[in-house]
Amino acid sequence: MSFTKSLEAFYNNKFNTSSPSSHNGDGDFNVFDLSETINNRLPSPYARYDFFKIMIIHGEHRCHYADKSITFNGNTLLFFNPIVPYRFEILEKNATGFFCVFKEPFFSENYRGRIQDLPMFTPGGKHVYDLNNIQDKEVTLLFEKMLHENNSDYQFKYDLLRNYVSELIHFAGKLEPNEKLYNHPDANARITSIFINLLESQFPIQSPENNIKLRSAGDYASRLGLHVNHLNRAIKLTTGKTTTTHIANRIVIEASALLKHTKWDIAEISYCLGFAQPSHFTYFFKKHTGNTPSSIRFV
Repeated sequence: MSFTKSLEAFYNNKFNTSSPSSHNGDGDFNVFDLSETINNRLPSPYARYDFFKIMIIHGEHRCHYADKSITFNGNTLLFFNPIVPYRFEILEKNATGFFCVFKEPFFSENYRGRIQDLPMFTPGGKHVYDLNNIQDKEVTLLFEKMLHENNSDYQFKYDLLRNYVSELIHFAGKLEPNEKLYNHPDANARITSIFINLLESQFPIQSPENNIKLRSAGDYASRLGLHVNHLNRAIKLTTGKTTTTHIANRIVIEASALLKHTKWDIAEISYCLGFAQPSHFTYFFKKHTGNTPSSIRFV
């Protein structure tokens, strides 16, 4: 399973289709009434999503990140970006609210900077905002306008929709975030589980043209949106082994399988496993197994 989920996969999960009727090519903007999608909603996987999402939701819900879970109850405005992986959990059956999704080109047409640099979309930024009743009415009205406009035939509706999105962002910019941490019964175990799933997602390697992208503890920490020290500490406490040891052990297992069960040459296997030179792979393999790669070929 891919760790990054596309907008098409998101639509398929929600609507069992890759292209809702209002889906467009202009930055792939769309807006929905949450009450019309929640009943056919499948559980969301923990993953990165390749689009931006803004949501207003009422009631008790929870958002899981790699290092924390945030609970919110009441009127909440949330911002999600393609950098930080997450899983959104709806705790109330009859949730109400709205959400819109879009890709960067939709917003960049009328914004000179980078949308990723806005505080509500940066990693570690202000992603969750509590709203009082007056603020909730203002934000809800903006979403209702977006929903109405998205279904219209107005020639310049996407220009107007961009303005509504900008208004939402500026509205949030004036608010202070209020994050209530949900104490997971074992946050370290959860981080370790996510790390192991991500590690395993790179294997098995199917072709000598493919190579693993994540080789170091820092690579995994960056992908998970964690500081490398936090990741290392969680995995060490949970398993008694370091992150680097887990990565090295899995590479050795894959290397042994490729050496024994494929006819790929050692240079190809070296490339697949992320080594710059075959000699680096040979040194690594002998260090961890006591054998050279050639000595176990087809054994």
